Amino acid sequence: MKLIVGLGNPGSEYAKTRHNAGFMVVDRLCAAFGAGAPVRARFQAATVETSIGSERCLLMKPTTFMNLSGRSLAEAVRFYKADPATDLLVVVDDLYLPTGAIRLKPGGGAAGHNGLASIQQLLGSDAYPRLRVGVGRQPDGGKPPQMDQADFVLSRFTAEEDALLDGALARAAKAGETFVTRGLSHAMNVANAGPQRPGRSEPPDGGKALPDRPSLN
Repeated sequence: MKLIVGLGNPGSEYAKTRHNAGFMVVDRLCAAFGAGAPVRARFQAATVETSIGSERCLLMKPTTFMNLSGRSLAEAVRFYKADPATDLLVVVDDLYLPTGAIRLKPGGGAAGHNGLASIQQLLGSDAYPRLRVGVGRQPDGGKPPQMDQADFVLSRFTAEEDALLDGALARAAKAGETFVTRGLSHAMNVANAGPQRPGRSEPPDGGKALPDRPSLN
């Protein structure tokens, strides 16, 4: 079983916000490969079990809120005895990539993202692929200087950003499909090909955690 987990916050008030870019990619995969499949509450997540190519795949949107994402994901990994390095793909928003850019890496730190920090803590490793979807402002990523960081990632995209976002979500969904059918290296070719502005992969303060809202703590 391959696991594709999109990170975000549940609830209509958070739908289509920047922080829910991971949910948006999973929604596209569900529409393409899971149409008509039942949505089940499992592993503290909304899940759809489907086939992509000849592979079985579980598409997941954790309902724990962002900063507790690891609880949902780790439960599924244990249940399926999945190898995070080869069977798991986490799709997450990245403030430090501009909207329209995506990047797939085989591992790495949390880069200030509370959802990734939760996953790393509960898996005990950062060696799992993560597909980052840029949600920062053009052309170099980041937020408007006058705006609080948490408020920015919980805001919605502008009309001017919508076309860039749509293209990024389409490429990200294709990369997710390729991950399942052909493996990580081919998926990286899909996600990382083409002219993309690099953005910043780390917060300028060296890794201060982004305060997620709401919290169950």
